[in-house]
Amino acid sequence: MVDKVIKKNRWLYCLVGITCCLSTGLISGFLSGSADSLWYRTLIKPTFNPPSWIFAPTWIVLYIMMGIALGILWEQRKKHIRLLYLFGLQFILNVCWSPMFFLMHRIDLALYVLILLWITIFTFLYQARRICSAVLLLIPYALWVSFALILNISFYMLNK
Repeated sequence: MVDKVIKKNRWLYCLVGITCCLSTGLISGFLSGSADSLWYRTLIKPTFNPPSWIFAPTWIVLYIMMGIALGILWEQRKKHIRLLYLFGLQFILNVCWSPMFFLMHRIDLALYVLILLWITIFTFLYQARRICSAVLLLIPYALWVSFALILNISFYMLNK
């Protein structure tokens, strides 16, 4: 009986986490403009810049994984309060990047935000590595942000 209640709560926490991450990410992306803007089209792009269509499905999958991780963390929040704060910080930084890059056209500030995001994600991964299974769900996100950091550095160098 207790196991069923715990599993039901975990699903609920994960569903709420997914909803929070997806909706916040989608709203941020929607309000920030797009890769189809005139400004973005005129930028010099690195040769390894992926096609624009790849970003939306990638972020949707990553936001779902982040939401599940958030649900697991929230379910165990008394044990993992520091991890929840780090998760929140990385999420705020994540949401700040799109408007900085696409709306304000500040590749330099977006780069600083991305560096802070990268440090925060890897701090989270390091601190959570032995105490929370949710860390495994954020490894693809960490790799994608690492790629985004290299991409942002390239945009900065090519367009300064």
